Amino acid sequence: MADAGDRVLVVDDDPPLRRMLARSLSAEGFEVTVAADGGAALLAAERSAPDVIVLDVAMPAIDGLSVCRRLRIKGLPTPILMLTARDAVVDRVAGLEAGADDYLVKPFAIEELIARLRALTRRGRPAPLLLSYADLTLDVSARTAARPGRSIVLTGREAAGLELLLRAPGNPVTREHAIDEIWDGAAEANVVDRYVTRLRRKLGEPPLIKTLRGSGFVLRA
Repeated sequence: MADAGDRVLVVDDDPPLRRMLARSLSAEGFEVTVAADGGAALLAAERSAPDVIVLDVAMPAIDGLSVCRRLRIKGLPTPILMLTARDAVVDRVAGLEAGADDYLVKPFAIEELIARLRALTRRGRPAPLLLSYADLTLDVSARTAARPGRSIVLTGREAAGLELLLRAPGNPVTREHAIDEIWDGAAEANVVDRYVTRLRRKLGEPPLIKTLRGSGFVLRA
């Protein structure tokens, strides 16, 4: 069985295969999230914070190689196992160069897939990176925050925004800096305000994130 809490994201545009993988992996103790295409995969990887990803190569629009590259560019360290019908060396090399950790050719035995996923999730996991200020703590890798008596689950971008603030407590974080760090410079300034509003709502009272007119946001107890 998978370790308690092992989360797998299954990405494949073939509905029967996607359903089979979800059933089989759930039966092995994995918490399964599914995505039917590359765009949905990128969103799900941020929202579900998987421990391992099963990613089909051949998908319309955004294919698996592109998804893998984008996740690595964003700094996502999650192990990725690529699924493909192509067995040529050049195809395996392409998957590995895109950032995949393993490669399985279709058709495959579900037992082999499960064994490979167990091996990937057993690899040494980094020690939790904890950032704190006042009564607030953020586990950066798990994307969870904590205040006395409660745990707070964050999306990837909410966690990234809170991390920026916690790395510079008492110092302003400008909207421009947040956009550069979290959205790779491709967002409007008001998106930062929307995410800060959501963070304030999730973190609750007493409020810790202050708005500095004209300069950005700061953590201040």
